Amino acid sequence: MDNFVNFLNVKILPVANKMGAQRHMMAIRKGIISTLPLTIVGSFFTIINNIPNKTVAGWLLPYKEILDIPFRYTVGILALYATFGIASSLADSYKLDKLTNGILAVLAFMISAATPINVEKNVKGVLEAGRYINIANLSASSLFASIVTGLLTVEIYRFFKERNITIKMPDGVPPEVSNSFVALIPAAFILLFFWFIRYVLNFNLTNFLSMILMPLKGVLVGNSLFGGLLTIFLITGFWTLGIHGAAIMAPITRPFWEMSIAQNMSEFASGTSANHLSTIFTEQFLQWFLWIGGAGGTLALVVLFLFSKSAYLKDLGKLAILPGLFNINEPVIFGAPIVMNPILSIPFIVAPLVTGTLSYVMTVTGVVPMMMARLPFTMPSPLAAYLSTNWSIPAMILVFVNFIIDLAIYYPFFKVFEKQQLEKE
Repeated sequence: MDNFVNFLNVKILPVANKMGAQRHMMAIRKGIISTLPLTIVGSFFTIINNIPNKTVAGWLLPYKEILDIPFRYTVGILALYATFGIASSLADSYKLDKLTNGILAVLAFMISAATPINVEKNVKGVLEAGRYINIANLSASSLFASIVTGLLTVEIYRFFKERNITIKMPDGVPPEVSNSFVALIPAAFILLFFWFIRYVLNFNLTNFLSMILMPLKGVLVGNSLFGGLLTIFLITGFWTLGIHGAAIMAPITRPFWEMSIAQNMSEFASGTSANHLSTIFTEQFLQWFLWIGGAGGTLALVVLFLFSKSAYLKDLGKLAILPGLFNINEPVIFGAPIVMNPILSIPFIVAPLVTGTLSYVMTVTGVVPMMMARLPFTMPSPLAAYLSTNWSIPAMILVFVNFIIDLAIYYPFFKVFEKQQLEKE
């Protein structure tokens, strides 16, 4: 075990840290996370629009289309917001004008992803002849095109700026005006560059990236039990090394997670049953069924600490129980600690693998619906699971079953650790 930990420290940890701190990876992570308030708000409107009470549902029926609008303009065009966030974050890291780069990136993304549709005849009572954009092309399904256009736009702008291929204004001109003129030549090039690729070469960036990357999504964030367990193992494994597992995996999994929950939400809003959505292993699946009390299902360990004979563990349990109820588990991860602890690291990794397998079986057999909403991570797991699966009571019960399983798995390791702690005391 010690040799394995040393190997991870020497070989894996430096690479993981370097990857997590890489400028472009950080920009992607920050840009996508910046859309979090929108997806959470959009989720609440989806939940309101599907209240499982006939009286309330009947009262809301005349307003159903109106209540759907907030979802369409939050989750429905998620990639558009992410583009601005990614480009702004990368520009900020280069000390470039964030607003200008964000706007130019949105321009590049719109040219690449939002091809106008010609409607030549009026459709009576539906729409008039004209040119329209399908907002589905701006959804999370185009998130990889969003990432590429966001990063590439900033690099193009930086290329022109560093070589002084810009229009300079005299001293004394207000910065907002000066920045606009500085951006003229890069803006013209960006527009022509992405226009040429999409409409002259007829190269669809969104379709191309989807074709290349979707197989990876199917492995790590899809309906494969092996892929789901691999993601769980990597996240918990990094945590045991003292690295924020979800943050390290984010450059790979975050775009897939965002696409998956947005697709599930969109399908559900369009009338698909929560039992027949596209993706099982969304981030919310992990959050509510596995991460009970935080990554590793540590609420069970905190409860065991509360009844410990060790004064230290008992006090730690008292300190960690309230944050744990709201899925914040840094106090126990670094306080016990679980990090670099060969005793507690084992159940920290094994428990979510077991509960993840059970939750997968319950989902594929139709006992528990798939996730159709995104809620704040600090919401208590039973309530969040109930709301996120279209008011499913079996989903809430599954959380309690998984918690009992966590208790059973943690218990023998807790007793060994407690014995060590008592000897120290």
